[in-house]
Amino acid sequence: MSEQNRLGVFKTYKLYVGGKFPRSESGRVYEVTDSKGAWLANAPQSSRKDARDAVVAARKAFGGWSGATAYNRGQVLYRVAEMLEGRKEQFVREVAAEGLSKSKAAAVVDAAVDRWVWYAGWTDKIGQISGGANPVAGPFFNLSTPEPTGVVAVLAPQKSSFLGLVSVIAPVIATGNTAVVIASADAPLPALSLGEVLATSDVPGGVVNILSGATAELAAPLAAHQDVNAIDLTGAGAELAKELEIAAADNLKRVLRPLPAEADGSDASTDWLAAPGAHRLTAFLETKTVWHPTGALGAAGSSY
Repeated sequence: MSEQNRLGVFKTYKLYVGGKFPRSESGRVYEVTDSKGAWLANAPQSSRKDARDAVVAARKAFGGWSGATAYNRGQVLYRVAEMLEGRKEQFVREVAAEGLSKSKAAAVVDAAVDRWVWYAGWTDKIGQISGGANPVAGPFFNLSTPEPTGVVAVLAPQKSSFLGLVSVIAPVIATGNTAVVIASADAPLPALSLGEVLATSDVPGGVVNILSGATAELAAPLAAHQDVNAIDLTGAGAELAKELEIAAADNLKRVLRPLPAEADGSDASTDWLAAPGAHRLTAFLETKTVWHPTGALGAAGSSY
């Protein structure tokens, strides 16, 4: 059969939940178009049930992932960067569909791979920065160590569907948390493709779960979910962010508010190419402080 006569095989995008690729529980899909309005693909439109299933998967994976050594987590994240490097052409096409030139899209994808490597290098260093020995008046050791918060709901940036996405997911899992991610509503394809990369890397199933669909529809049940420990509101507009923060207060979730440049929810003015700060690494860490006697008293106390 000649090349002109063969039918193209359209890609079927699916959710990524618990290390698997389910269709939306509702069976719904919605059209994804490029910057000129041309059809690109049908993306699954996640339901509240999908969001709850993703939380269950993230909670199940949390014990093993948070219990892994920081060095091992760094190796796993670096492996993801290797996989991304091998699929750059695909991600360049998907990013370019948002209206970027091919050269600019390639620069964004390169930056995303580099960003992933950057966070991989932090896994075994963040404890030294955010923990340590504290000076106290008395014969005691006082030591503080960071621990992951738990399951984090992440509202990915709306306008930076890949570099922004990587910038909010990587620090969450680098510090031992698990994530339920709501992809950019208008440009979900890079996020759904990232799920395929994660599935073929060493990241355990359930550590990252990716949903596509209406951000507000999915964020509301996650903000109110009693088994979600924290929420990143980067992809929410000011009004939605306020509503979600109120819902999150019910079980005292940690909340990462959008930066001022992201406050309108468009994140169009956010320079995701700029060097990332450490604030995202520490945003979803708890500090555990331990007191222990020193000297002879310490020897007696250690027998308990």
